Amino acid sequence: MQYIENKTFDEISVGDSAEIVRTLSAQDIDLFAIVSGDVNPADIDPDYDPDDIFENVVGHGMWGGALISGLLGTELPGPGTIYVDQSLSFLKPVGIGDTVTVRVTVTEKHAADRSLTLDCECTNGNGAQVIRGKAHVIAPAEKVRRPRTAMPQFHLHQRGATYNRLLEMTSALDPIATAVVHPCDDLSLSGALEARDLGLIEPVLVGPSARIKAAAEAAELSLSDVEIMDTPHSHASAERAVELVHKGRVEALMKGALHTDEIISAVVDRKSGLRTERRMSHVFALDVPTYPKPLLITDAAINIAPDLETKADIVQNAIDLCHAIGIDQPKVAILSAVETVNPKIPSTLDAAALCKMEDRGQITGGLLDGPLAFDNAISMQATKTKGIVSDVAGQADVLLAPDLEAGNMIAKQLIYLAGAESSGIVLGARVPIMLTSRADGRLARIASSALAQLYVRHTRPVAS
Repeated sequence: MQYIENKTFDEISVGDSAEIVRTLSAQDIDLFAIVSGDVNPADIDPDYDPDDIFENVVGHGMWGGALISGLLGTELPGPGTIYVDQSLSFLKPVGIGDTVTVRVTVTEKHAADRSLTLDCECTNGNGAQVIRGKAHVIAPAEKVRRPRTAMPQFHLHQRGATYNRLLEMTSALDPIATAVVHPCDDLSLSGALEARDLGLIEPVLVGPSARIKAAAEAAELSLSDVEIMDTPHSHASAERAVELVHKGRVEALMKGALHTDEIISAVVDRKSGLRTERRMSHVFALDVPTYPKPLLITDAAINIAPDLETKADIVQNAIDLCHAIGIDQPKVAILSAVETVNPKIPSTLDAAALCKMEDRGQITGGLLDGPLAFDNAISMQATKTKGIVSDVAGQADVLLAPDLEAGNMIAKQLIYLAGAESSGIVLGARVPIMLTSRADGRLARIASSALAQLYVRHTRPVAS
């Protein structure tokens, strides 16, 4: 156990000193900005004006001041110290990767009020002073020695970082012609237009023209140069969008302000729909703050209780999407409640069969393992604890849920309890379908558009 111990006023002599050494990281800068609210671009924005006197991102000046405070409160005098006054001069900037030595030295003692004056300095790796000043404190009268408080763990996560990588991958691609089905509200309309502005899609708005224009006017959005196909209602909008696919006019569909059942009903219609030999399935692509890479969950929206054959198609759809977003050999974890095959739990039998289907080439392009419980699929610690030897366990790219209910619950829990950003598309039809929820915001719609564009251009690249 680590302990923290002070020096009382009587134990301290003039000339006593203490020091700590810290190396400034980008995470330190982010944390200080979050706590202090100081988002000065000189400290946090690498694209800030190059004419700025520091030229590169530097640490907040008071980061060093905080280290001095920490040294006084934990080392000299230590616990029980009362901070009275501090003066600091900031002499040189501290950049990411710079190692700083922080030192305080007692220069005066005043017995009447147990006060101390200390010289304070921070020097960089070259020995040059970056901060100097004086501190006045009241030293503790009583000895304190107690266990050092264990601080809570934290995870810094740049919102949308995974999706920004997807957008970078689309920069050299042509936009995909997309039928936006019934975009009669602000969110669906603005999402489609922003995806257009980012070069992801070329939208064809399919729906009641008057309602679309009214929504655009209310949201102050321009519809100049945007094609609108007038339809009387949402069912007709879905049917017309499917017709556009058959005519070769569009390469993808985007759900607007209509129920999912309406657009899917038109897509699965046996006579006029967009069925293929592959079963359709939905793939959530999540950006989870506590997971180091994109996490795909399937199927959480289309297939309620998939059988083995359907699960094989669901897995293949997810693998194909992984290839499109740059994951060459995705690791697919087939989920159940346990990590061993149990005849009383049908999902474990399906998992074993799917793994054998991969061995026999019936599922290609990925690495499968299962059954795996959720913790074993995404946690290396859980995998090691249970002694599981696997190239998939603890590092899955794709989670195959045993049924829709489980998949939906996992995805929604990660979104609402773990702060994950969500996007997703339906695959297995003639074209991908961006199937965002009415509760989804701007980022989900943009990310779903990027997924669709990457998928289309990967499977049907534009001829040069």
